[in-house]
Amino acid sequence: MSGGDPTGVPEAAYAAALCAAAAAGLGAAGRSQGRRRARVLFGDGVRHVPLREGWDTGLSRLCGWLRGRREWLCLPVALVLAVLGGSVLPVIAGVVAAPVVRRWLRRRELHKEWERRAEGVVDLCGAVVGELRAGHEPGQALLVAVHGTGVLGAAGPGVSAAARFGGDVPRALGQAACEPGLEGLAGVAACWRVAADGGAGLAAGLDRLEGALRAERRRREELRAQLAGAWSTVVVLALLPVLGLGLGAALGADPLRVLLHSPAGLVCLVMGGSLETAGLVWAARIVRKGEVG
Repeated sequence: MSGGDPTGVPEAAYAAALCAAAAAGLGAAGRSQGRRRARVLFGDGVRHVPLREGWDTGLSRLCGWLRGRREWLCLPVALVLAVLGGSVLPVIAGVVAAPVVRRWLRRRELHKEWERRAEGVVDLCGAVVGELRAGHEPGQALLVAVHGTGVLGAAGPGVSAAARFGGDVPRALGQAACEPGLEGLAGVAACWRVAADGGAGLAAGLDRLEGALRAERRRREELRAQLAGAWSTVVVLALLPVLGLGLGAALGADPLRVLLHSPAGLVCLVMGGSLETAGLVWAARIVRKGEVG
């Protein structure tokens, strides 16, 4: 053995190392392939989210949360004013203003929902007319239109049941018309009742009703466009006190400290805030009455 080739041992070791490395590589490839097959068959239980995607998702969730709670933005503004003015009064005002702003935002959302319902009634009339002219029965046409538009909301099941099982459709439509935004269904109920009692054409009546509702919607849109200037004036008048405070701070007068730390300033602040609120409410009521007609 001592007379053998001395290079045989290292070559054999190298060959064994290469074989071991190849076996390890094949084993790792087999494991990764098996893992890939299992992921395809059973799904990946752990999802690796990239950093940018996670950041965008978190930001979108935060924006969605703030969009549903916009009234809480009063508190940061109040905190900034409290720090600048060195007083706790802006924080108290922000806490008091948050529920008022929430009620205003909720009323605004309800008004938008009522407008969407009114537009949905117009679409419902057009859908029923289309189904009738396609040869469907009135009940079937109303059923398809209700499911297609989805405008009736909670009143939809009652109207659908009346249309499906031959119930009192005009009565169901009249009950649904009592909800805000669905007042146009009273006209649909009247057309349905006249067509059922007198044999008049339901499609022609609903077509005329759709035209009248569309004309009413165009009139409201034109009136809202004409009153946009008045709303802009109201907003500008509301921002004038803020502009005055900014100009005073730019001139070095420190108006926040005067308003929050002196008796005369507190009296001016209370009287000015009361007059500002009364003016805004009055102007908004005037513009809103103009929108109504």
